[in-house]
Amino acid sequence: MFGNRANFCSEVFTFDVVDFLWSYHAILGRPCYAKFMAIHNYTYLKLKMLGPSGVITMSSAFSHAFTCNREHFELATAVVNSSELPRLGESLIPIVPDCNKPTSSMAFHPLEETTAVGIDLADPAKTVRIRTQLPAK
Repeated sequence: MFGNRANFCSEVFTFDVVDFLWSYHAILGRPCYAKFMAIHNYTYLKLKMLGPSGVITMSSAFSHAFTCNREHFELATAVVNSSELPRLGESLIPIVPDCNKPTSSMAFHPLEETTAVGIDLADPAKTVRIRTQLPAK
C-alpha cells in the first residue's frame, strides 16, 4: 500500500523473502511497478503512481540514499572479506624479513653519476646527492 488515508493505492502481489543481510528493506522490481502502474525516477529519488484522488508521490532524501549506499558497501565488503580472507590466508606463506640483519639490498647505491652538494654552509656534513647528467626532458 502506498499513500495516505485520503489518497492511497493498494495491490496484492506475491514476493519472495530472502534471509540474508542487506541494507534495503525491500527491493521492488518491474512486476511491482507494473502492478501499481508506478514510474520511478532514480535521479530525483521519486516514485509516482496514480491514486483515486490524484498522483501519489513517494520521496526519499539524498542523505538517506547515501547512508544506505554506504551501509551496503560496508556490508558487501565485510561479506567478501569473510569469504576470501581465509582462502587467501591458506594460500600465502608469510615471509617476515629480519630487520636487524643488514643486507646488501638495504644499502643505497646510486645507479648513475652523482655529486654531493652542500645544503648548509654552517654544517658541511649536510649534503644532498644530485645527478651530474640530467636528461633532455
